[in-house]
Amino acid sequence: MDTIGTLEAETIYPIPADRRHGTAKDLFTVWFGPNLMMLTVVTGALATTVFGLSLIPALLALLVGNLVGGIFMALHAAQGPRLGVPQMIQTRGQFGLFGAVPVTAIIVLMYVGFAASNLVLGAEGLQSCFPGLGRLPAILIIQLLSIAPAILGYHVIHVAARILTLLCGAAVLVCIWQVMGVHPVVHDAVTQPWGWTGILQTLSLAALWQIAYAPYVSDSSRYLPAGPRSEKYAFVACFSGSVSGSMLAMGLGAAIGLVAGGAHVIQALTAILGVASVPVLLALSIGIAVANAMNVYCGALSTLTVAQTFTPGFHYGKGARLVVTVGLLSLAFGMATLMADQFMTAYSEFLELLMSVMIPWTAINLTDYYILHHGDYDVPSFFRKDGGLYGYYNVPALTCYVVGIVVQIPFLATNLYTGSAARFLGGVDISWMVSLLFTPALYILAERTFRRKVLPGGERA
Repeated sequence: MDTIGTLEAETIYPIPADRRHGTAKDLFTVWFGPNLMMLTVVTGALATTVFGLSLIPALLALLVGNLVGGIFMALHAAQGPRLGVPQMIQTRGQFGLFGAVPVTAIIVLMYVGFAASNLVLGAEGLQSCFPGLGRLPAILIIQLLSIAPAILGYHVIHVAARILTLLCGAAVLVCIWQVMGVHPVVHDAVTQPWGWTGILQTLSLAALWQIAYAPYVSDSSRYLPAGPRSEKYAFVACFSGSVSGSMLAMGLGAAIGLVAGGAHVIQALTAILGVASVPVLLALSIGIAVANAMNVYCGALSTLTVAQTFTPGFHYGKGARLVVTVGLLSLAFGMATLMADQFMTAYSEFLELLMSVMIPWTAINLTDYYILHHGDYDVPSFFRKDGGLYGYYNVPALTCYVVGIVVQIPFLATNLYTGSAARFLGGVDISWMVSLLFTPALYILAERTFRRKVLPGGERA
């Protein structure tokens, strides 16, 4: 078994039975602790700043959105113990060997985007603690704190998440106590009227936050011993950890948004905390480094998945993961230094783009796994140079993926484009709901109409 100070030996390949270990409850802290970070707080603040909600409807909308999105996220977690491979390797079972490449490449961009966002906000937290600290040195500090868990891998991330659960959990509780106990504007906001447009926008934002974790969760659950018990409790642990951690941080953000006025969320929180601001913001800023490491770690696995597609004869071990990890850390650092001045705008547009491409993928993956195949896949085929049973590509899945994106267009409400249906709904973006309802039904119909037949060369009808 790997020790905490050694580079993780496993990469994208199936975890052997003799290396499976741990219990599903270990996953709770993996998803609770890293969600207690500044990025989650800022996301929750959008409910009362950008979307104009008062506190109670903001909290309810955030809760419903996290619960709905958390179900989809945790359903992916249960795939890890069954198959023992990272999530994007398993995607070859739906899209085929080459068909999975575009989706996986998009996921890599998502990981790097979140990592860059974490660096920016973590740096702002450090600058609030130490006003004389420049932006670039602050970003560099968060980057340095991210390196060890990102490089060493699974075991260090688990240990760091347990520490975060205690450290950042205490910091968030201090913030909630200060915000709710000191500032009457939060209490006054309880009686303000509800805005249903803002509620739907907030609900969508929270649901997307959870669904965006879908590509991560098998990466963290694949070491669990195989069996129905691990699958069941992996779902429970990931769902409860991610939803509760996100709600604590987002709820805090929503409350801070009410007292921020025109100030930035971190500046407002610093003013609210007073003398307690340094230890609290320091904890949340350090905590963001672990979430950053998770993004880079999972991004490295997805990058190796793409590389292995085109070089099936090459074994990508820990050395290859080390090289890719350093590359992704460098890319995220470069993005963070370039986007820092316009972070909130770039982050908002990033979330909008992510919504349209993530939803049809998760819909197809879960439909194929739970309804069509009931978790029964030929794992060795994932690594065969001809795609094995799943071929080079799966036309029904790829077609449904594209259609799942296209059907969202009339319902999109972004800075770049607002569809006719979204305008009719007052600017509310429900594109993700439409795709989640439409794509699974279309995929089932397509798969049953064009039953998968292996053709010469590994292609499928």
